Parts: sequence; C-alpha cells; structure tokens
Amino acid sequence: MAFKALYAILALAVSFGAVNGAVVKRVTCPDGNTVNDAACCPLFAIRDDIQTNLFDGGECGEEVHESLRLTFHDAIGIGANGGGGADGSIIIFDTIETAFHANNGIDEIVEKQKPFIARNNITAGDFIQFAGAIGVSNCPGAPQLNFHLGRPSATAAAPDLTVPEPFDTIDSILARFQDAFSTVGGFTPAEVVALLVSHTIAASDHIDPTIQGVPFDSTPEVFDSQLFLEVQLRGTLFPGTGGNQGEVESPLRGEMRLQSDSNLARDSRTACEWQSFVNNQPKIQSAFKAAMRKMAVLGHDINSMADCSDLIPTPKPLTKTTITFPAGLSNADIEQACATTPFPTLASDPGPATSVAPVPGS
Repeated sequence: MAFKALYAILALAVSFGAVNGAVVKRVTCPDGNTVNDAACCPLFAIRDDIQTNLFDGGECGEEVHESLRLTFHDAIGIGANGGGGADGSIIIFDTIETAFHANNGIDEIVEKQKPFIARNNITAGDFIQFAGAIGVSNCPGAPQLNFHLGRPSATAAAPDLTVPEPFDTIDSILARFQDAFSTVGGFTPAEVVALLVSHTIAASDHIDPTIQGVPFDSTPEVFDSQLFLEVQLRGTLFPGTGGNQGEVESPLRGEMRLQSDSNLARDSRTACEWQSFVNNQPKIQSAFKAAMRKMAVLGHDINSMADCSDLIPTPKPLTKTTITFPAGLSNADIEQACATTPFPTLASDPGPATSVAPVPGS
C-alpha cells in the first residue's frame, strides 16, 4: 500500500499506443490530462488562461493576429553572430525593441502578454511562441502548429534592422532570411512565401496610421488562400513616402496590400510559388506549418526541447473549401506573373462589388 501511495505521488501514469509502428508512451499529468512529455503538463493551465483571457474564449481576432505577428518579430531579431532569435527579448527588453521602426505598434500586444508571463511559470520566449500557435488554432482552416518548450530567457536585446519591412526590396528580404537562418541552412525563397501565409489572418493598424484594422485579404477571420489570389489582382503602387509607405492600392475597398507581398507575387524567384498556393488549402497548411516550426525555434537546438505540440488544439476545418474571386472581379483582372503555369480558373462571387470590413477590436 505504501508503495502504491508513493507511486501516485512521484510518478505519472503511463499508457502506450502504436504510432507508425512504434510504441509511444503517454504520461498522465496531476490534473488528469495526458501528454507525450511530462514537462508539458504545466502548459494546460497556461493554455486555458490564454484562450479565456487573451483570445476572448477562442476567437480568431485582433489579439490572435498581433500574437502571430509577435512570434515573427521576436524570432527574426537575430544577429550575424547568432545572438537573439525566438528568445522573448522583444518582451524582456521591450523598451529597446518596441522602439525599432519595424516593430511599430507591437508594444500593444507586448503589454497584453506581459501579465500572462508574470503569473505563469514560463519564459517570455516560450510564451510568445505558445500563444502564437494557440491563436492560429482558433482560425478555421489553419494547421495544428508545432510547439517546443525550453527557450531560456533572453540576456540581451535583439539588434535593430533585423526585421524586414514591407517597403524593403525583395533582394534584401530574401537575404535577411538567408542570413537569419544560416545556422540551419538558410530560409529558401519558397519558405519565405510559406511564412507569409500568416497574412491571410492579418491586418494593419500602423502602415497607414489613418486607418485601423485593415485586412490583407477579404477573409481575415479564416485561414485560407484568398490572400494569394487577391494580391495578384492588378493594383496601383503608392509613392514610397509618408503614411502609405509599404502599401499598394488594392482593387478591393477596405483591403490593404503590402508592397512586399505584391513584389513577391511578381518576382521571378517567388511568383510561381506564390501562385501555387491559390486554391490549394493542403499546401498552405503544410508549408506554413513547416516554416513556422523552423522559425519558432530559431536560435535554439530543437533536440534539447520538449515537444508539446499535442497541447495545440486542432483547428476547425473551412466551411468554404474553394476560394472565389470577390464580386465584380474575375480571371481577367489577374496580373499573371508565373511564366510556366497558367493561373487557376476560379468562379466569382455573385452581386455587386462590396467593401472589406475592418477587423473588429482594432
């Protein structure tokens, strides 16, 4: 009897299951939840806190968009010497990093996440990536992202000028990704495009300060490939000065197109990859998941971290499985950029052209 009591206190119950022919053990946490790694047990309470108090019960809204943006801005802030990366420095050294031009407006989500880190036993680097993965899971059509636990606290601020901006040239953007990920073989142009799938659930509050919550595609509440269609519609480039720097006029009222997205969709190195995402839900899911897995552990050895991916909720599927042109537009409005593959033929929404609504809560 004493042995059984001691076992209940000191050990976790173990169960086994076959996955791809291998036996995988599961552990039961003190709260009754089961996981692949006991180190992940404390995350259940943190996950509930995030969903309830940061994401309003599990919405795919403004805080999700900003939390996803924060995962990138923290991770890509890595110097040539390997210092920085996904280490939480953007929160720990927020007075320095939020002042960087590329991080304009990110202080709002930093301030919202700080109390969560303070009341939970988790590092800033782990929290940023955990919250980002959970947030994405709230968006129908999204993949279930990976999450690995074990980032130590940052000891220094990230260098300035390490976060690409919408008005940067494609040469400089691709070079920055290659440099940032040089320790793991670089980030290919195709992986850069894959990471930008994030813009399908994104919006801008600061590129043009006169307008708030402006989405980058017409369906910011779902994780679909509408972005890759709409960015290839003919648009007009604004002058690269003032509040419109980095913005391209979209034919859809209420929608913003980033200059970098527009250029990547038309550059010979990335145009065909960009087009390949149009109406290809399985590809945007798998490519984005792989790119995020690589980005989220930038600066760390993933083999020394605990795999807690099974704590990330499974997103709901899309109810609309085929994307369409917005009303009033068709294949005739596409600016074809991929020289080797025809643009997919898609139907158009019925009715007159309408405006894209701003993202609530911005």
